Amino acid sequence: MSVEFCGLTLAHPIVNGSGTFDAIAARRVFGEELLEQFPFSAYVSKTITLEPRAGNPPPRLWETPAGLINSIGLPNKGLDGYLREDLPQLAQLTAAACTPVGEACSVPLITNVMGATADELARLVEACDARAEIAAIELNVSCPNVKTGLDIGADPGQLEQVVSAVRGRTAKPLIVKLTPNTADVPACARGAEHGGADAVSLINTLRATALAPAGARGSRWLGGGTGGQSGPAIRAVALAQVAAVAAQVALPVIGMGGVQSAAHARELIDVGATLVAVGTESFRDPAAGIRIAQGL
Repeated sequence: MSVEFCGLTLAHPIVNGSGTFDAIAARRVFGEELLEQFPFSAYVSKTITLEPRAGNPPPRLWETPAGLINSIGLPNKGLDGYLREDLPQLAQLTAAACTPVGEACSVPLITNVMGATADELARLVEACDARAEIAAIELNVSCPNVKTGLDIGADPGQLEQVVSAVRGRTAKPLIVKLTPNTADVPACARGAEHGGADAVSLINTLRATALAPAGARGSRWLGGGTGGQSGPAIRAVALAQVAAVAAQVALPVIGMGGVQSAAHARELIDVGATLVAVGTESFRDPAAGIRIAQGL
């Protein structure tokens, strides 16, 4: 069951999607049981930005017939707050965590960062590189470019420039989380590869919106106006995009999108994923990662 990924030895192929499993809160709820039965072979933090973010106004969630639309807005303490408050807790937690599936391996910590410019990303990456507790860095390139309005990761040339600009700031594995909201995802994956990425992950949520219930006709429900669709509804899209990307790059791929079972994870592995991330399913079943890994 063990997997080699960018120089890291993982006990099994199941990790979490960024922002879908709050390990610090989970430890408050489940105590030492979480450390003894940690659901993932590596832990990916929620997205960290340079400055603190309060996130979007409520309402932030809308349940769909086959998933969830979230408009959370990436609330976080900012880089300084993360390094000062969250990182010590996450480092202690992942160092003590044991996965009940596969060989006994450590649980590496992967920090997810997002910036609106290459300079912001470079500063975030450089700060993460300086911390030995962080094993790898994931770039969230779904932040809109202020000039074009497009996600930074939606243009292959721009993405290559951004990754190239931050590559020299770290010797740690650099994972690029691709946006699905673009015409040619494989081309963007190639841009990330040419820029020096060590791996790519996909898919992120699909843009979506929800209207308020009857009585507020035409008004949008989510406080942020729009959000991201996740869950079973996007599984077929994820399978297609992961297959297309894996066929065109030589990089390891982390596949995700609507994974609820070992069969779903196996499908992503069969089309080229090295690791599989579980996201929305963990809201329903916090031990989903263990169940899926055991099924594999």
